[in-house]
Amino acid sequence: MRPAAAPYPVKNACGRNGPVACCGKIGMETTMRRRHLLPLFAAPAVITRASAQGRPITLVVPYAAGGGTDIVGREFAPLFMEALGQNVVIENRGGAAGHVGAVSVSRARPDGTTLLFAVSTNIVVNPHLQRNDRVDLSTTLAPVAKASSYQYVLVIDPRVQATTLRELIVAGKAPGARFTYSSAGVGSNNHLAGLLFSEAAGVEMEHISYRGTAPALQDVVGGRVTMNFSSPPPAVPLARDGRLRAIAVTGERRLPSLPDVPTLSEAGLPGIVILGWHGIFAPAGVPEAEMDRLEAAANKAIRDPRFARSLERDGLELAAERPRAEFAREIKEEYAFWGRKARELDLKAE
Repeated sequence: MRPAAAPYPVKNACGRNGPVACCGKIGMETTMRRRHLLPLFAAPAVITRASAQGRPITLVVPYAAGGGTDIVGREFAPLFMEALGQNVVIENRGGAAGHVGAVSVSRARPDGTTLLFAVSTNIVVNPHLQRNDRVDLSTTLAPVAKASSYQYVLVIDPRVQATTLRELIVAGKAPGARFTYSSAGVGSNNHLAGLLFSEAAGVEMEHISYRGTAPALQDVVGGRVTMNFSSPPPAVPLARDGRLRAIAVTGERRLPSLPDVPTLSEAGLPGIVILGWHGIFAPAGVPEAEMDRLEAAANKAIRDPRFARSLERDGLELAAERPRAEFAREIKEEYAFWGRKARELDLKAE
């Protein structure tokens, strides 16, 4: 059933209309435990070092510039460069909820000069949703290191007459309401969070897909979309400026950067915890000695106090340090679960 007319104009950024069907609850808590807004159309960033030796490393961020993954990747890259002693070039390759960029790295020459700065769903969810390109990224990409873990912020258009989660749910059920939520693409964490929220709250919403979180958030700011479940880095500054209204966070505890914003459980939806992570990946087949070098440099950068301060400011946490083989086992378990869940829910890329 299609919702009634919208209270303000809504345009699907991908030119598609109609809600995303959801026929079951997504067990995200089980499977995903796991300062600035950059210009939306920033050019690829080249981070240089006078004494750098060897070929530059291209660090692919599989989303548009300005989103959460892009922000964290740009904070990680200069520290990674220092640890490696090589230049690092950040390249944004958005599309298909990160699948385009992730697959391009999986097909790159396995010499360690092309790496991926990924979010969890790039690897464990989105490959199952592609109709014509089902690449098993859990085997065609090799984990280097896990960088961060984080929760999401439910932010809404401030013009919506709701200041709490309960008021938002009541408004969404009102006659004539037509709520929409944006995401970085089908299969992205903010898409799955929206599906879970819609089912738990009993609010029918239309999903609108974008090429990244930054443009998805901008249409919430502009009043063309009702809400977004965003990673903290791009959302927190907009909420502080009053351009978005933060309603709840999706973790087990509040964010230090938004101490007055309750968790979903505190706000009236108990038992829902939605978490994600960032990680660095190389194409499968990179020589073991080079993987050891990349892993050591990545972990040195991740444990650098400057990176920890950046994550804290962004509302993220450092991932627990672990060998890359253990990280790989966790990924395979998540990948297998989401393969079953995607079939169960008949989730497909739009």
